[in-house]
Amino acid sequence: MTSKFIQAPAAVVMIRPHRFLSNPETAFDNAFQKTDGSLSPREIAKAAYEEVTAAAARLEAEGVRVHIFEDRGEKETPDSVFPNNWFSTHPGGHVAIYPMYSPSRRRERRHDIIEMLKAEYRVQDVIDYSCLEFDDLFLEGTGAMVLDHLARVAYTARSNRADPIPLERFCTHFNFEPMAFDTADEKGKSIYHTNVMMCVATDFAMVGFDIISNPARREEIRTRIAEMGRNVISLSNHQIGEFAGNAIELSAGSQRILAISDRAAASLTIQQKAIIEESARIVELSVPTIEMAGGSVRCMLAGIHLARRY
Repeated sequence: MTSKFIQAPAAVVMIRPHRFLSNPETAFDNAFQKTDGSLSPREIAKAAYEEVTAAAARLEAEGVRVHIFEDRGEKETPDSVFPNNWFSTHPGGHVAIYPMYSPSRRRERRHDIIEMLKAEYRVQDVIDYSCLEFDDLFLEGTGAMVLDHLARVAYTARSNRADPIPLERFCTHFNFEPMAFDTADEKGKSIYHTNVMMCVATDFAMVGFDIISNPARREEIRTRIAEMGRNVISLSNHQIGEFAGNAIELSAGSQRILAISDRAAASLTIQQKAIIEESARIVELSVPTIEMAGGSVRCMLAGIHLARRY
């Protein structure tokens, strides 16, 4: 994998849900979750299934390799559509499995997905941190961390889903520098996952700087991101609420795209879109039902940073 594409994976894992709902276990610390009383649970689940199906088809049409798995509803896994929280992959053939805060989310981990990665890609080792759940230590993957694969920095908003102990272990094993910070939204509530407020791409980054509590830390992060020559886009609190930070850069053939929800894209200014499109084409996906659960396009896509077997 060349440095040109190391930040932007060319393949992803997606989960197509069959019993999707806004998880009551995670609602207390996820201010992005919403409910829709006008729809029945069956209607909500059907809409989510169709949104994932359409999003996967669109990404494949753009040239992204999509591995889609079915959640057949055999277990109570209402958030299974967000696989990036329980595993991540890394250049050199490395896979990490993470400790999850919510008991229902721990049931999302799947042996068949790990075996697919081993069969289709060159996997050298799998480091499993899930045993830390027994010590009440949690780190919810690339939801809790936004990884800069070029500068080797793990940006992490402190929360009950991002404990410093597993963060330090991950960074030691995978050669990242941890850069943790406190957050507070307009109501003083901390952000539950870093990837709802920050997107780091190859040539640009989008960050909700106003949510970072400490002004000095805010400027440190701005400087670190800009050091790599990236254009830094500041997102307003309103744009964060519209999931503008919850996007992911992907490689699509010889080009890069930014996968983002249509709701999030609509919140971006003309100037912000122009900066993005200097290096990545914006691809909008319609996922309004999925967003009711408090996550958007980035949460739905577990990037594969592994070399393919041929």
